[in-house]
Amino acid sequence: MQSKAPLAGAPAQLLIDLSQLVRHDARSGIQRVVRSMHQALAAAPPAGYDVAAVYDAGGYYAYAPAPGAMDGGAGPDPIRVRAGDLFLGLDLCPDQLPRNEALLASLRRHGVRLYFMVYDLVPLSHPSMFHPSMAPWFQRWLDTVCRQADGLVCISRAVADELAERLERQPPRRAAPLPIGYCHLGADLEASLPSTGSGAADQAVLEAIAGRRALLMVGTLEPRKMHAQVLDAMELLWRAGSDGGKGKDSCLVIVGQPGWEVAQLQARLRGHPELGRRLFWLERASDDTLQQLYRRSAALVAASAAEGFGLPLIEAAQHGLPVIARDLPVFREVAGAHAWYFTAANGAALAKALQQWLALHADGKAPPSSGMPCLSWQQSTQQMLDVVLGQRWHRRATVELP
Repeated sequence: MQSKAPLAGAPAQLLIDLSQLVRHDARSGIQRVVRSMHQALAAAPPAGYDVAAVYDAGGYYAYAPAPGAMDGGAGPDPIRVRAGDLFLGLDLCPDQLPRNEALLASLRRHGVRLYFMVYDLVPLSHPSMFHPSMAPWFQRWLDTVCRQADGLVCISRAVADELAERLERQPPRRAAPLPIGYCHLGADLEASLPSTGSGAADQAVLEAIAGRRALLMVGTLEPRKMHAQVLDAMELLWRAGSDGGKGKDSCLVIVGQPGWEVAQLQARLRGHPELGRRLFWLERASDDTLQQLYRRSAALVAASAAEGFGLPLIEAAQHGLPVIARDLPVFREVAGAHAWYFTAANGAALAKALQQWLALHADGKAPPSSGMPCLSWQQSTQQMLDVVLGQRWHRRATVELP
């Protein structure tokens, strides 16, 4: 990192940290946000700023190469900063940031303001749903950003309130209050550099669900997403033959890559007697396929025990797909009256809830999702900028003076 003197009238830099995305695009929900917001910022930089993507090059930040050029011959190009620049931690980098705390502090001393996105606090609020190492690993990242940030931007009011309440119990050691804001996410698959085309496996699923009541789950397989509970419920409905379908049997379509702590679930899915009949699992569906599933399914099932936002709810609503959601504060914030909510502690309770929804749907009485507020990624990014540049903060966290 080099410091440079400001030039009269020269724009400041808006440095967008893409450290994870530059090396590997896993096409996760967070990386969809990162891609989409970066694209929106690059297409329409805020007044007075030049947008530059950066990444952790191993102890220092460098300007990010063009996609696919990471392994090229040229070495990293270290960033050059000056007072008034802004660093936005858009990517979630829980490994790099704690290691780079001295570097972040140096950026601040050079007059660079630091802001970070907070996607959720689930590893801390639901530690039993993760590997035992996850909570302390995530806590180190949170402690680092709380000490160094000029502000934190959450992806929902629910997460912002949860963060502020957590920091009231565990105040960070810093000299000034910590502003906390939030924005809502956009939902526009066409604007998130989508993957295109549908392979043979995708096409087979699309053909298999034609004319059937397909319940769709979208998201990485991990314990908090509650795929196992939904599968328990569907098995009960299939065995009873009482799915409320009025002649159309219901099937379950799961779209998502395996995450962590799901070896047992993977084995259950791969060996399930209904796999390919009434159960379908697409591990790497293209965005084209996902859009077709949103159009052809009967409902999205958002069964997560905890979420930071719930992007599939918005994507489903954009395609007119009804939403069945667990009754979480964040889902109420996102969907309001435009979803059907359930509470279920086990598969049997969820089976009853699904029967109720299927009966309502068959009679045309299930809540439509069409009125759900939906932002474009440009609008979502502008909300984030209104917080960071416009200082429209939601709360200020309690701090402990160093």
